[in-house]
Amino acid sequence: MELFRKILIANRGEIAVRIIRACKELGIKVVAVYSEADKESLHVKLADEAICIGPPTPAQSYLNITAILSAADITDAEAIHPGYGFLSENAQFAEACINSGITFIGPTPENIRIGGDKAKARQILKRKGIPVVPGSDGPVSSEEACIKIIKKIGLPVIFKASSGGGGRGMRIVYDEKEIEQTFFMAQREALAAFGNGELYIEKYFPKVRHIEIQIIADKQGNIVHLGERDCTIQRRHQKLIEEAPSPVLTEKLRKKIGEYAVKAAKALKYRNAGTFEFIVDDEFNPYFIEINTRVQVEHPITEEITDTDIIKEQIRIAKGYPLSFKQSQIKFEGHAIECRINAEDPEKFTPSPGIIEFIHFPGGPGIRVDSFLYHGCKVSPYYDSLVAKIIAKGSNRHEAIARMKRALEETNIRGIKTNIPFFLKVLEHPDFIKGKFFTDFVQTMQINEKS
Repeated sequence: MELFRKILIANRGEIAVRIIRACKELGIKVVAVYSEADKESLHVKLADEAICIGPPTPAQSYLNITAILSAADITDAEAIHPGYGFLSENAQFAEACINSGITFIGPTPENIRIGGDKAKARQILKRKGIPVVPGSDGPVSSEEACIKIIKKIGLPVIFKASSGGGGRGMRIVYDEKEIEQTFFMAQREALAAFGNGELYIEKYFPKVRHIEIQIIADKQGNIVHLGERDCTIQRRHQKLIEEAPSPVLTEKLRKKIGEYAVKAAKALKYRNAGTFEFIVDDEFNPYFIEINTRVQVEHPITEEITDTDIIKEQIRIAKGYPLSFKQSQIKFEGHAIECRINAEDPEKFTPSPGIIEFIHFPGGPGIRVDSFLYHGCKVSPYYDSLVAKIIAKGSNRHEAIARMKRALEETNIRGIKTNIPFFLKVLEHPDFIKGKFFTDFVQTMQINEKS
């Protein structure tokens, strides 16, 4: 059985470049799709073929299922890789690919539906004995229903969009007087972001670590987890720095959470790559929170400590090959950290699009850069502000931090502002160095800087 001859990448930016590199190493031809704003983007230049699919706005281009499938048809692409974001977690798109005779490189449409329905996923996994955060058993539709649940689990709570992701449609309630207003604000935000205003309620733990487990499963039913990533450094529920392994998990807890993720994947008959996300409270109790049915932005740190290639494995599995490794063959070596370099003001965090006037990325031992930037390219205001990921690996956490600091100091990007100065502050913070931080770390650091 041979691999695909040609794959279309239904995405842009650094993830499109990442997928192109994997395909080229596998000897697979690549089709890039692009909006009018991305005509000169790096993924277009690196692909074997490129098709314009519409105007700059995502709804008319990267979210345009008909245009993408037409591009696949015109170029005779056998498979589509959706990357992350855009249509990657759209069950309708996955089904449309299958119905058009095109292989969707990702989970099954049913996997995606369950992953997108966070309330349903919680119910299924709770029945399988996997601990979930206390909260509603399904979507809540009224203020009265909210109050009833809140009285049972206690304040504070967080409203979450059932179809949500990326921190949108999430609102915290600390006072009963805030319930009505917060509920409708979260509902409106969820409806605008996902076309679905359904919300569910979870108990909100102010002091938690955000831990996720990378799993990969083939069509033969084999499931392997590739360890955890610690994604605790966040701003407004958006991940900023990730590391693997977590600096706080014991081997016993690490094993337990990994087993929970595999058990959950088996229960859902999961296929291809996915991430099962957990929070761990200050007493080290883990709770499942959601499934991401796609490759994650932060997948490189897992690749670095396990010597695997998640994108290549996704492609092989989609073609029908079994996993190329067993759980017993996965060895965790060293420590890896990733910083998400965004085109934004490092103080105000406002977007900073523009033309790249000069660029120099770091190198040296243990440094990897995933990016779509080049001298003279345009950072568009239409899309996510992520422009690069810098990954540092060391034999231990101390060395990984030292290498990341060196790499950030070496990086020189002119023409736009980036959040690199912010990352240097975090990496030099005593609590980060000690590994003593929770998801409120960034907020607390900023408050302390102002006072």
